[in-house]
Amino acid sequence: MKVVYHERYREVYSSDPAAQPGRMEIIYNELYERFEFVKPEPASETDLLLVHGRSHVEYVKAHQLLYEIALLAVGGAIKASEITLGGEPAFGLIRPPGHHAGPNSSWGFCYFNNIAISLEKLRREGNVNRVVIVDFDLHYGDGTANIFQGVSEVMYFHPDAWNRQAFSDEVSRFLAAIKDKVDVVAVSAGFDRHEQDWGGMLKTEDYYAIGKIIKGLAEKACEGKRYAVLEGGYNHSVLGKNVQAFLEGFG
Repeated sequence: MKVVYHERYREVYSSDPAAQPGRMEIIYNELYERFEFVKPEPASETDLLLVHGRSHVEYVKAHQLLYEIALLAVGGAIKASEITLGGEPAFGLIRPPGHHAGPNSSWGFCYFNNIAISLEKLRREGNVNRVVIVDFDLHYGDGTANIFQGVSEVMYFHPDAWNRQAFSDEVSRFLAAIKDKVDVVAVSAGFDRHEQDWGGMLKTEDYYAIGKIIKGLAEKACEGKRYAVLEGGYNHSVLGKNVQAFLEGFG
């Protein structure tokens, strides 16, 4: 398991909760002695235009610091996808998050859709065709869903259960229903469903279980090819432990 990370993700590029000081550091401190870290390069504007309209790119570009960090976040997701193709699972410890960013709009602390760009790049380059996206963030990734709407080769799944057991059952049921081979499993990993975060529902050990379930699907459906990128999660006192638990199950 490799963790994709850049020191510039620590920079505070806006006043929203995803950009708060200390958020990345608390996760980094939990992971850096347990996993191998690799550094990404910024994405190119050509990468952004795989899923976003030029007007949206220009809108974000007008905010220079934000644009620079957002390019690195997309680059981190791309790096994680490349590591996965090489036969090893990966996690993008990146920000800003991305799953609310659609072709021509964004909200919810997102600017560019990291997971969607990384997958579309793999698809356009002929490296994958059928993919599964599991998004276990508290919030529905409307941007991701909109980008891949009508693309039958891309399955987007977001559980909407509101208690622990129903959540686990819904994830297990969806993944068990995938009988055909896919080429990669990509994960939008949000940790704001935790009992001490906005969702008030999951325990830390549930993230380990989620990681384990997704790992099992990947091993069954695509020779283990899987990667994840950070989305939400805002309580700094538990966020690092939650990410660590997920990666222990996922790796």
